[in-house]
Amino acid sequence: MQYGICNLSIVPLRMEPSDTSELVSQVLYGDYFKVLEKRKSWSRIRLGFDAYEGWVDNKQYIEIFEDDYNKLHQEAPILSIDLVEFIEDNTNQLYPIPLGSTLNGMNLLEHAYEGHSVSVISAKDELLNTAFTYLNAPYLWGGKTPFGIDCSGFTQMVYKLNGHKLFRDASQQANQGEALSFIEESDPGDLAFFDNEEGQIVHVGIIMPDNFIIHAHGKVRIDRLDHSGIYNVDTGMHTHKLRVIKKIIE
Repeated sequence: MQYGICNLSIVPLRMEPSDTSELVSQVLYGDYFKVLEKRKSWSRIRLGFDAYEGWVDNKQYIEIFEDDYNKLHQEAPILSIDLVEFIEDNTNQLYPIPLGSTLNGMNLLEHAYEGHSVSVISAKDELLNTAFTYLNAPYLWGGKTPFGIDCSGFTQMVYKLNGHKLFRDASQQANQGEALSFIEESDPGDLAFFDNEEGQIVHVGIIMPDNFIIHAHGKVRIDRLDHSGIYNVDTGMHTHKLRVIKKIIE
């Protein structure tokens, strides 16, 4: 088994080993992973944080030892909390890194960082403060940063920045936590999930006070939430059908 770490800011994680393949997620600076298969130009990896799999370009990561991987896996993540910051390598070159980058592997990479970071488990009421950081970020299928993010990438990163772990996709996140029967039982920070006509979970957002929800749809935006689903305040129409509300943390 081989292991790797992302030494660049935002690396595409693709469904197939091709630059034209669908973007399924992103590998942010400092994300570490197992290399499941290595070809001439591409590697299929499994991320350490959420076990998500996909293909990355071999030029966009560096290999590390198993002991390094295990050490990173055992440590609580230290995450950057500035919208964008810079790390400096041992030749004084600067690399931009986005909000939510993992800083634990900087010694391995021989990088230095002087920005702000967080490594604690925050109270549930901090989730919305973090969520507002992403407000108006454009929607990007597979995205995980304020420069482009999808619905489950948004919820995952908000929870991650507060010390809590969610899986990558909305359908996976819907299997976590405790199901609630009614919106009235929910608290700010709980997750609402929405399905399509086939009954598949396809969307997720974070519940706010007073029957509002913040979610990524076109952009990270705030809409109304009722028993039918999400009511878009701009179009005056329901856009998503409510399936279940989950309490992930107390």
